[in-house]
Formats: sequence, structure tokens, C-alpha cells
Amino acid sequence: MRNVDEKFFYEYMNSNAPTGYEETGQYVWREYIRQYVDETVTDAYGNCYGVINPGKEFKVVIEAHADEISWAVNYISPEGYIYVKPNGGSDYEIAPGMRALIHLDNGEKILSVFGWSPVHIKSGGRQEPQVPKIDNVVLDCGCTSEKEVLEKGIHVGSIVTFDVDLQPLNNGKYYVCRAFDNRSGGVTIASVAKKIKENNDILPFSLYICNCVQEEVGLHGASMLAHRIKPHLAICTDVCHDTQSPFYNKIKHGNISCGKGAVVPYSPSIHRNLAGLIRSTARKHNISIQEEFCARTSGTDTDAFSYCQEGIPSALVSLPLKYMHTTVEMISSEDLDNVIDLMYLTLKEITPEFNISYFK
Repeated sequence: MRNVDEKFFYEYMNSNAPTGYEETGQYVWREYIRQYVDETVTDAYGNCYGVINPGKEFKVVIEAHADEISWAVNYISPEGYIYVKPNGGSDYEIAPGMRALIHLDNGEKILSVFGWSPVHIKSGGRQEPQVPKIDNVVLDCGCTSEKEVLEKGIHVGSIVTFDVDLQPLNNGKYYVCRAFDNRSGGVTIASVAKKIKENNDILPFSLYICNCVQEEVGLHGASMLAHRIKPHLAICTDVCHDTQSPFYNKIKHGNISCGKGAVVPYSPSIHRNLAGLIRSTARKHNISIQEEFCARTSGTDTDAFSYCQEGIPSALVSLPLKYMHTTVEMISSEDLDNVIDLMYLTLKEITPEFNISYFK
């Protein structure tokens, strides 16, 4: 990838940042962007942002969310089996047979596995096929009693993530990871900051590079920073669904493809003028883009900025993603580069005189 620091890419993607416990990933992200910004700021809930050119009256945000979906321990049986609840949009159907990490309060991780009944007892009428759900997906860390589990430091509320790391596919044309939703966005905005620094760009505004927490449970971190920073404009980045796989109906879900460029959506929550500037920037620089319509809202942190206070003109640049909210989320490396280019070049088109009004 021409725009991405490979060492940072792997370190950040392989870090753990479950919703509500994002600090491990945020530490990696913050240490990387320090070299490209004038200051960094964190808050009580783990939001982190860097500022370029601080102190200007006009303020622009570029934003991603840092958290990944995960699980939380909900019940420990007398036999030492652990039952979990989703923390964010986790899917029981993908859990059986996966390795997982239980995160202890002291920062240590306990290797465990999501067990499942073998095919032998489900065949020949001996047992009906099971659908994975809250009462039959069990986590096994090799303990044989509740007491032994508790002695390891595991308790109700302990967070669980899948034990899956970043891998290239097809000689790096694609990458697969458990948390591209949305640490790919954190890579994007950090890479934009890097390009600004290395190109010695002087912006006519203060730029806030925001990596927000708790998107997966309600866009909460973005709402916090929207109120705190009070920007004049916000451009968010997140992932969207590649609809080419057999699991989608293009009539219902649109026609979006990995490898064909960034997605610039339409939605009532997305500011038409700002989104229009992004599209015109793409045309000006021959950057491939795709389009989709998001009914009502975008379902991303864009909405938190759009509807904050009097309303902050906000737009979204999306990265097509296969197999969202699974352990094999997949992106095109070329798409990631294009998203970075598009956000960077759009910032260079923005001035404090940008017309945000729909009225002429």
C-alpha cells in the first residue's frame, strides 16, 4: 500500500480495542500520530485526537471509530464453562470453533476456545442440528470448576475477543482481519495526518484527527467529541458492505464492490454540499468512487456529528468491506489507498469560506 506505514498497519490492526476498553489500540494509534500533529488529547472515556494547526477559528474534524465488536462474560457454570453476551454487534453463529482471548483487569490475556458439539453426535438422528445462541455457545479456558475460573482473574464482565490477526491475501491485493470495522478508519485518518506533515501543507483551519470510542453501541464517543470540539465541518470514515458476495441482494443493498474505490454515500444525515465537494474532488483527481443511499441516517459516527447541537455539516467516506462483523473482514488495499487520497485531497479544497447553506 502506497499510503500506509506497514509496521503501524500490522501493530494497530493486531491490537485489541473492544468497545468500552479501547485503550490498548488507542495507545498504539496515539503514539503513531504524535509525530505528525502539533498536540494530542485524550478524554475520560478513551477518545483520542490529534490537532494540526491548533488555535484557528475555523475547525474541521476527520474521524474514525476505534472500537471492535467483542464479547463479555455473563455466566460461569459450576463445571467451569463460560457463557457470554455480545459487546457490540457480535454474532453467535460465527463463534463455535474459534479461539478467543479473555482479557483480565491486569492486562493479561487468557487463551480460550468457543466449543461446539461434534458432527458425530448430530448425524444419524442422534441430535438435532443446533443454532448457535446465548445458551449453547460456551467458552472453555481449560478449567473444570467455577472456582478455578475465578482464581485466574476471570469474572462476569470480563471482555473476550477473537484470537485472529491480520493476514494478506492474493499477494497483498486484499487483507483480512477481525477488526477492519473500523480500525481501517484509524489507519486512514492517521495516514492523512502523515501526508499533510510530509507534504508541508499549511491548512487555513485547525484540523482535528479524531479516533472515537463506543461507536458499536451507539456512536457515543463521536457525540462526546462533537460537543467538545464544536467543529464547523466533519468528514468521517467507516466501512460499508461489499454487496458482491452471495449473501446480498443488490436490489435491496445496492451495488458496491471491493476494489472499485471509496464509497461516498447519500443520506438525509449527510450534508449535500460537503459530500458534493468530496465527489468533485474525486473527479478532479481521477479517484474512483462508488455511491450508495443510506435511508434515514448513515448508521455511522457521521450521524453523531450531523445532529450535534445546531447541526454540524458532516459527510462520510466509506471503505468497502466483505464479511462485516466476522473474524474474516476483508478489504482491498487499493481501496484503502484511495480513501486516504480522497480525504487528504478534500481537506486541501476546504476553506473557512466554504458554503454550508443549502440556500443560495
